[in-house]
Parts: sequence; structure tokens; C-alpha cells
Amino acid sequence: MDLAFERRGAGAPLILIHGIGHHWQAWLPVLDRLAASRTVIALDLPGFGVSPGLPHGTPYTAETLADAVESFCALLGVREPHVAGNSLGGYIALELASRGVVRTATALSPAGFWSRPELLYCQTVLRGVRASATSMPPEQAIKVAENPIGRALSSALLVAHPSRLPPTALLAATQALGASAGFDETLESFAGMMPPAPPKAPITIAWGERDRLLLRRQAVRAAKWSGQRVKLLKGCGHVPMSDDPELVAKVLLEASAG
Repeated sequence: MDLAFERRGAGAPLILIHGIGHHWQAWLPVLDRLAASRTVIALDLPGFGVSPGLPHGTPYTAETLADAVESFCALLGVREPHVAGNSLGGYIALELASRGVVRTATALSPAGFWSRPELLYCQTVLRGVRASATSMPPEQAIKVAENPIGRALSSALLVAHPSRLPPTALLAATQALGASAGFDETLESFAGMMPPAPPKAPITIAWGERDRLLLRRQAVRAAKWSGQRVKLLKGCGHVPMSDDPELVAKVLLEASAG
């Protein structure tokens, strides 16, 4: 599938997959650090960012989005890349590892390891954030992004350090969220999301110590599912790339070193 993407660097290919409602620019804080030793390809999932939606009649689920990523890699001629994802993107990375089509997979606070109440909480929060993004006039969105208090209030559930998120990045993320054609159907599909089948490739799971969307206790379930210890990203929230770019880049590079 033809998707919008940003490619930088040279070396082993590393595909980066954003979370629900986001876009490839979520990875900007770590992109150049990764590109120093990897061919980094950050993509917009179908129906998100500026990528076209899924073909008519194809439901939005984590599995169909994983199909699209797999098809995208084939279109680029990238075979068995390393892959990393955040939130929904983390689940997709693990799904691709379960299919055995990637070399390694790294998942940052991956979706799918919730209890029923935690799922409902996640969906409620994301619906609220989405409603705010779609209803906010452009001039108000600019004022919120440029005001430190507004920036903190609007992003505190997703990042641990709102002050480290540039106003331009928050504004772009808000616009991307509001324009995400695949958001509502994908969010509804979370109700049927179960952990993927056992992986056929090496995986790494890392969790934000201060994740307020997918709470830290979900990391325990992810550890039991994977049979390995989950790394803790100290001082980081659900979307950790701007919280500590150096730490996140270090985790991704170490995980994709094999």
C-alpha cells in the first residue's frame, strides 16, 4: 500500500509506526539520532496523517493496519526490516513480529494489554481528546499550543513533560488528530483487540514510567505475555519521544542491533 513517509539515514532499515490519531512526525525528536546508524522510515498509517485511507470496505483494525504496513514494506522493497511502534503502533509492531515478517520489533507502551475497565478508560480519554481537536477553532489551537499552561493541560495525559514538546509539534499533532479519517473506527476496534500470537522474531517492550493513558500495571501483563522483563522508560509518559529522546533512541537502537 502507498503510504506517506519520511526516510532518513543509512544502514539497516527501521520502520517507525505512530499511535492512533498521530502522524509520522511523532518520531521527529528521535529521528536524526536513529538515522545516524539506520535507514529510518517513519510512516503515516492509512487514514492518519496524510496517508490515504484503507480500501473501501476494509475495516480499520490493528490487523488490517498491520497488513497495510506489510504491503508498504513490500512496495518499497524492504524485506524483514526492524520495526518499532508506540501505542497502537507498538501493537502493530508486535503483530508483525508474530507473523515473522520483521527482523526485530520494539513496542513502546503497546495497546492491547488492558483490562476491561482500563480499555474503557483509554477509549473515553481518546474520544475526549479527539472531540477537543475537532471542535477547537484554528486560532484557539494556536493559542493553546503557545501558552505553557494550555500546552500542559492539553498534553499532560500523553507526555510527562509538556514543556519539552514544541508548540509547533503540539499544534501539528492536534491538527492531525482532528483530521484522522480512520480514528473512530480504529478506536472502536480496540474492544476486540487481544495480545498477538507468540512472536517469531526478537521483541523488546518498553513502558513509560509515567504513562497516564495505558497505565504502568499493563506492563506486567505484557511481561507475562512475552516471557521477558519489560524495560521502564524513567520519567516518560505514553508518547515518550519528546520526554527523553536520548533514552528512547538508545532503546530502539539496542533493540535493533541484532
